[in-house]
Amino acid sequence: MITGKELVDEVLINRIIAGERDLYRILIERHQENVFSLGLSFFKNRDDAADFTQEVFLKAYKGLSGFQGRSRFSTWLYRIAYNTGINSLNRREEFFSLTSETDNDAEEIELPAPDNVEAELLRKFAMAAVREAMKTLPDRFRICLELYFFYDRSYDEIAIITGFPLNTVKSHIFRAKQLLREGLADMIEGGLE
Repeated sequence: MITGKELVDEVLINRIIAGERDLYRILIERHQENVFSLGLSFFKNRDDAADFTQEVFLKAYKGLSGFQGRSRFSTWLYRIAYNTGINSLNRREEFFSLTSETDNDAEEIELPAPDNVEAELLRKFAMAAVREAMKTLPDRFRICLELYFFYDRSYDEIAIITGFPLNTVKSHIFRAKQLLREGLADMIEGGLE
């Protein structure tokens, strides 16, 4: 017998819409971590990211019958999450605020353990430098770059999620990489003086 965990998202959605509402928990389990991480990108603290995650999944559940399968479910869900985040920040008048006091709450990216202490220190320095440089990017560039690198979304998916035209997404990511490279170079030069 096939269990819910073995079913693809689209099959689960059809069964949920047909009345098997308890299967929605499987969709939540599959996508909760990524939606929560996106929430951290918007709000910079775990409590707001958790509230955001609940709100996104509630909106997705209410709109599930409107999912038409033209894109992957995860892309559709990210579109809801992105719009929810933008709207929440606009309501707060803190559109992508870049305060450093809540950055300590962000989840650490797990990398393989280094062979020695020096490699570990270099890894931590590199991660901190990337985080600092990402903060300086204009919001539209940063969100595109985060979706591309951290959430492994294609240019087409990012265009759907953000509502930006495809060429704009490509341009934003290209420009974000340039700015990130320049920012990291400046940080390195500043650290060597």
